[in-house]
Formats: sequence, C-alpha cells, structure tokens
Amino acid sequence: MKPFIKDIKLHFVTLLIFGIVFPLIIWLFSLGEPTSAFGNPIYKNGKIAGFENLGQNFHSDGYFWGRPSAVNYNAAATGGSNKSVSDSFYNATIQERINDFLKRNPGVKKEEIPSDIITASGSGVDPHISVQAAIIQIKRVAKARHLPEMEVTKIVIENIAPPLLGMFGTSKVNVLKLNLSLDSKTKEI
Repeated sequence: MKPFIKDIKLHFVTLLIFGIVFPLIIWLFSLGEPTSAFGNPIYKNGKIAGFENLGQNFHSDGYFWGRPSAVNYNAAATGGSNKSVSDSFYNATIQERINDFLKRNPGVKKEEIPSDIITASGSGVDPHISVQAAIIQIKRVAKARHLPEMEVTKIVIENIAPPLLGMFGTSKVNVLKLNLSLDSKTKEI
C-alpha cells in the first residue's frame, strides 16, 4: 500500500507542477511581451484589420499572398496538414497551388517559386513569407494596381524585417503589414 500512496503523491505533485504552475509561469511571461500574448491587433480606420501574429487569406491579384493554411487560417484550430510528401492528396494539393500561382503570375517558372508560397506552415497561420516570396509577386501586384514595379518594390523593401538580433533566422515580410502599407501608399483595391 505504501508504494501506491507514493505513486498517488507523485502523480499529484506532477499534475500540480505541469498542469498548473508551469502554464501559469508561461502565461505570466507572455504578459511581459504584450504584443505577442494578445496577437497584436492591427487597426485600419479604427477597426481591427487583422493580427500581426496571425496569417490571413489574401488571394486577390492586387495583394501579396501569404502562406497557404492547412486550417483555413482558423487560429482556434491551428496546425499543419501532417501529410507526408509521399501522400497523393498532399502532392495534388501542392501541384494545384503551383498551377494557380503560375497562372496568376505569368513569366514565373515553376523552379523559381519559393516553397513557403505553396506549402502550409506547421501552425497554419504563419503571418510571414520570405523576401523572395514577396519579390516574386511584385509584378502581379503592380499590374493589378496599375503601378510601376519600382514603387511596389520600394514598399516591399520598407516592410522587410531583418533576422532576430541580426543573426537568428532569416529576413521575412509580414503579409498583413505589407498589404496595409500597400493600401495606405496607393489606391486601395
């Protein structure tokens, strides 16, 4: 009976530490970084346009597209597709995304398409794309908005976020911020 009591105490202490204390500590740390803890809402004309830390579905030719989402950009159900590269449904989905991208971005070759513009992120709501994924869309966006490519390129360059502390990760572009910047500096479509 003594080992049984020890086991129950151990389970209770483990539950207390990992079920209550640890989540509470993580939550308290998140309050120290309020822009991340609450998604950092971005406002446009006094209304929430979206959240800096959550990807959105942009698929109009006049906007830059973000990463595809395996969860239809639902922040309450984040996650990847968990499909293998040998899965025929996954491959068909990727091919469909490639075909759509090539159709809407004439002049781009299949091998030039960055993987982040056709593959979903692990969370399904990644708000960033690579700099190359933004650059490859400039021609389409400029044409749809009747702007010179150099003007759109300048807006992209202004929205490039460098690696963390200048050395961790890669440069990236927040798609919502980029599209809102595009709207504010050009005629909104």
